[in-house]
Amino acid sequence: MPPITFEIIASDKNSRARAGIIKTPHGNIETPYVIPVATRGEIKSLKNEDLELLKVQCLLANTYHMNLLLKGKNKDLHSVMKFNKPIFTDSGGFQAFSLGLGREQSTRKIGFFPGERISKLKGENYAKITEKGVFFKSIYDETEQFIGPKESMQIQSDLGSDIIMAFDECTSAASDKSYIKESMERSHRWELESLKYHNPKQALYGIVHGGWFKDLRLASTKYVSSLPFDGIAIGGSLGKTKKNMYKILDWITPKLDNKPRHMLGIGWLDDIFECVERGIDTFDCVEMTRIARHGSLYISPKAGGSLENKFRIDIAKSIYNSDNSPIDPSCDCFTCKNYTKSEIRNFYKQISIEKESNKRLPKEKQKIDARMTYGRLATIHNIHFILSLTSQIRNSIIEGSRCFQKLKNYWLN
Repeated sequence: MPPITFEIIASDKNSRARAGIIKTPHGNIETPYVIPVATRGEIKSLKNEDLELLKVQCLLANTYHMNLLLKGKNKDLHSVMKFNKPIFTDSGGFQAFSLGLGREQSTRKIGFFPGERISKLKGENYAKITEKGVFFKSIYDETEQFIGPKESMQIQSDLGSDIIMAFDECTSAASDKSYIKESMERSHRWELESLKYHNPKQALYGIVHGGWFKDLRLASTKYVSSLPFDGIAIGGSLGKTKKNMYKILDWITPKLDNKPRHMLGIGWLDDIFECVERGIDTFDCVEMTRIARHGSLYISPKAGGSLENKFRIDIAKSIYNSDNSPIDPSCDCFTCKNYTKSEIRNFYKQISIEKESNKRLPKEKQKIDARMTYGRLATIHNIHFILSLTSQIRNSIIEGSRCFQKLKNYWLN
């Protein structure tokens, strides 16, 4: 009996878009689906009852972080997270990039972010890649950690997630072809070891690499597809622009069989449409929750959302100070049904006021009311918005008659 099964229930006749069901021991996942990321075992600002309210089908947790946070403790994620639905975990390979070359070179999976820093590590390389695996410096206590294919499979087995990723190296957009090829071949060896050591009760996804080079991507697709993985993930650097990423999918997906396909670390609104159109079933991305905490809230085309404004409003702007309308009148989330933009902006403004006040108070007397209230309302809205959109996409594929293309045109044109 395989650990998961995947059924395609509808396919779009004019593209590679498809709607399906991934069946796991902890429940079903209706695809296409963007998986909310619970990096450290929770979504910031949300409680479990909020996840129920949002009807979240599954979550993704981070192997690197959970291994360090749960050291010496019960590691079963379903009990730790109090979440009895499907859980994905990545392999820890992304941290080879995010704590290594990605930090050193200021690069993302797509393109560059010169001048930006996303942590307190200030550009220092915290990961050393070897043939056997990756040596990490812990971001929590700076102790040295090692993860290789065998260790990653053991950690993920201890975590008890339903769907796991083979151990790999996520490459940098700044790396040249020779390094991308070297890394791809190393990842292939690690993936083969992952198959050897993984818990057969967990579904294991192989990961296609090769950067933005067509010959390498096709070679990796052929190799990974030939192995008995339960699903396929698209990983590594995806080029310097989104057009590079879409082109990579145009090369890859025609060569894949009907196993479920996952896009690692991607989930911007326009990318969901473009990648689903090219045959992707699931995504994971911190985008919807991260931007919520920093004041960016999703809006539909009906509410003025567009590619130009990235389908967002910035609630910090003073124009919303007396705006008594919901974030998006067409949204039926808890936040939009119960709060106005003015109220939400007030909660957001209050965060900075509390921060200044807290500086003068001992830690046990500090207030976090506004941060928690705003964070919860904003995160509920953004997650609901994206999950509602993926549900519309799924329904449009099932309906057929060019419904998917019409929906895509409505949003992106």
